Amino acid sequence: MAVEAFTALKTDDHLAFDSLEDYQSTTKDWLFGYFSYDLKNDTEAISSKNDDLLDFPELYFIQPKKIWFIKGDYAEAHYLNLVDDEIESDFSAIRHTKLTQTNYSWYPFSPQWTKEEYIDKADSILKHILRGDIYEVNFCQAFSANNLNIDAHSTFEHLNLKSKAPFSSFFQVENFHALCASPERFLKKQGDTLISQPIKGTSKRGTSTTEDDLLKQNLSDDPKEISENVMIVDLVRNDLSKTAIKNSVEVEELCKVYTYEQVHQMISTITSKVKPEVTVTEIIKSLFPMGSMTGAPKLSAMQIAETYESTKRGLYSGSIGYITPENDFDFNVVIRTLLYNSEREHLSYMVGSALTAQADPEKEYEECLVKGKALQYVVNATAVTED
Repeated sequence: MAVEAFTALKTDDHLAFDSLEDYQSTTKDWLFGYFSYDLKNDTEAISSKNDDLLDFPELYFIQPKKIWFIKGDYAEAHYLNLVDDEIESDFSAIRHTKLTQTNYSWYPFSPQWTKEEYIDKADSILKHILRGDIYEVNFCQAFSANNLNIDAHSTFEHLNLKSKAPFSSFFQVENFHALCASPERFLKKQGDTLISQPIKGTSKRGTSTTEDDLLKQNLSDDPKEISENVMIVDLVRNDLSKTAIKNSVEVEELCKVYTYEQVHQMISTITSKVKPEVTVTEIIKSLFPMGSMTGAPKLSAMQIAETYESTKRGLYSGSIGYITPENDFDFNVVIRTLLYNSEREHLSYMVGSALTAQADPEKEYEECLVKGKALQYVVNATAVTED
């Protein structure tokens, strides 16, 4: 947990990674922040012209004054010298904080497109795939609500309890809030080892143990879902090889099905040993955006997605995480996430699915609804008030 910015870096997509490189080399400290999906414009010859309803900066990192590490039932505080006399009072304030329950009202999200519009767009994308323009694309749609004043902390708390996702995160700077219940890791560096764990392949949970086991087995055996996952594994292997020591890229898990509160997911784990001379920013830039949120080939898939999507993805499909003073890092994939601009009083989320030659647009639409189910539930049931 990082609290209070001592310094900060906020930028658009122009030379954003270069700016982060300078910032990190200057601070040599813990940095917490995010990369938006549209930093693709800094890594590829591509631009974003779709509507931006949230107006998040493309990259935002802070050097915090205060960091808390929570390890089981043990808490450890690391404060900069100028605020280290506040540790005891902060700990006391945390211990005496009373959590309150507020009465909330229903507020429905509006879909960006009708089901028919989604299917029409998906059919057009499938024509690109059949022509050989791309093999796979992650195609996304938005759901939004306006004129809302939400309690971001309690909303995230309920979302986190509902989803119990391993890469959840709450990020708030200025009027920008990300309430993230992500099950997916983008990239972790530990020493000289890089770990990427793309997700491709999703199934809903069953209402009974028998049905749940059957759905999980069906996902594990589904040739379309396996094909999606393997395509992205190949893309990630290629991206990792850009910074890897020769012959060090390995697939440690291929198409393994993991179970979460709302869905079953097919996940692969790919690792490499990184060359010692490569910097943190060079590593991240070489893999960004993550293949699971683009498709393959990456540039063509991004261009086609940009053409048929109507809303700028922004932080959705991007990544939230941290960089350590030792140049290690861990970043998630921003999916299953509520994004909120408190100044605009605009709340939204996006969901997507992978379209391949075997895709059925109607089933892909239903998969999107399954992925958004927890987000719809947590807001509508407990965490939104109308002005």
